[in-house]
Amino acid sequence: MVHLPGTADTVAADEGRLAELGYKQGLKREWSFVHNFGVSFSIISVITGITTLFGYGLVTGGPGVMTVGWIIVNFFTFFVGLGMAEIVSAVPTSGGSYFWAAMLAGEEWGPFAAWMTGWFSLLGQVAATAGTTFGEAGLISTLATIKGGFEPTPLKTLGIYAALLLSHATINTFGVRLLKYFSTASVILHSVGVSCIAIAVLVKAPTHQSATFVFATFNDSTGVPGWSQVASPAYVAVIGVLFVQYSITGYDASVHMSEETKDAARAAPYGMLMSLTISASFGFFIILAFLFSIQDFDKTISSKYGQPVLQIFVDVFGENGAIALFTVIIVCVWHCGLFSITSNSRMIYAFARDAGLPRWFAHTDRKFQSPIRTVWLATLMAFCLALPSIGSSVAFAACTSITTIGLYLSYGLPIFLGLINPTRFGQMKGPFNLGRLSAPVATIATAWIAFITIVFCLPGVYPVTKKTFNYTPVAVGILALGALGSWLVWARTWFVGPIREIEAERQGIDINDEEALAKAEKEGFISSTKK
Repeated sequence: MVHLPGTADTVAADEGRLAELGYKQGLKREWSFVHNFGVSFSIISVITGITTLFGYGLVTGGPGVMTVGWIIVNFFTFFVGLGMAEIVSAVPTSGGSYFWAAMLAGEEWGPFAAWMTGWFSLLGQVAATAGTTFGEAGLISTLATIKGGFEPTPLKTLGIYAALLLSHATINTFGVRLLKYFSTASVILHSVGVSCIAIAVLVKAPTHQSATFVFATFNDSTGVPGWSQVASPAYVAVIGVLFVQYSITGYDASVHMSEETKDAARAAPYGMLMSLTISASFGFFIILAFLFSIQDFDKTISSKYGQPVLQIFVDVFGENGAIALFTVIIVCVWHCGLFSITSNSRMIYAFARDAGLPRWFAHTDRKFQSPIRTVWLATLMAFCLALPSIGSSVAFAACTSITTIGLYLSYGLPIFLGLINPTRFGQMKGPFNLGRLSAPVATIATAWIAFITIVFCLPGVYPVTKKTFNYTPVAVGILALGALGSWLVWARTWFVGPIREIEAERQGIDINDEEALAKAEKEGFISSTKK
């Protein structure tokens, strides 16, 4: 039978596939392909990454690294997207990467793979929310300095950040039915609105930079020691790609919304790949528009506003025009933060449903049809992650690195497991199937993820002090050791990976009882890794 997207047959097929994976339909399935694409496009939100990290890019490599790096990074990132798309087509669940890891690792290693992947995903998701919304708080603080005499301080910025998180959590709690309309509005703002800004900047700019400046100018203001004429520029160029890689993250939102999407086995993978493709093209156009429109390079880097993009707007449009255009960008970033909470809460909900977190969080409010408990848990964790900003000037940069590493490790682990277990993966293929290209794509994807994991743990500012130290390896290391240690000491005795809750109910098993879970797992009732 052919299932047409949006029909009752399609929804029934989606729910049937979810039941095969062991779950009941707990979330309302009313998202279309367009809405699924929209949430990933909104969370990628290239204007967010470009605006908040534009200064980092100008200092760490300059225009040449920003433009050429954008092409290179997006090329390799698409391989990661292809690997994920093939898996989500076969296993469309809100759990995403940790569920995939469990199924692909097999019976013996599945629970361990799910545990580690789940915690890396959770860290990346929380850091993504923190990085996005904390960056927006910084943009608002900066905009307020143009007129009115506002003087930003870490505490004031943290207060703005808290208010923004509160707005996101409130809508995700009481306005879940409105999220698809916010998704449509976000797509329009990010495409039409930002395109108009980029075009206006190019047209209105009094002078334009040369192509040589945009594509071949290297700038190093990091203070990296000149180990040699070759080593230092190469090092700076490599760490400079964080500007690009952070801008292209969060597209796993299509995965986490799959239990709310119609025809998910097709809509989720294509929604994710479409968001990657359009974001890459769109982002490149924005970068070119901004770089070509720089009036004074040194003035832009050392802007009195502390924000290079805002300085470009002021130079081209004057203060009033800059305020108007920058406000549009801030609204776009707000939407990105909104859907970051949405995606994050769904992942945590699914992880709690499988006992990776206390199952008290695996709750969907009947009235609002939203996982309210995980919405507020995600909000609280994101707020706590930004607290170090009070005493460290590089806290936001650390959030961006943690986001990149945490998310991409969670993306890469199941792709790698599928690569080394081709027979098992071959039995799971969905409508989106790479065929013979599956192994080469997975190889390139995992190699790229290994590369960026190392790169983004390196220091980006010299000399290294308490305030400039890159805390990313510390945060990621603590999480990795914590997840591994908790597994060895505690979780391995009861965590069984994805729980087949439907089968458990049929067997009369209390899925809230850890001992009952462990016993049922031994008897083969509830672990999806055995199916």
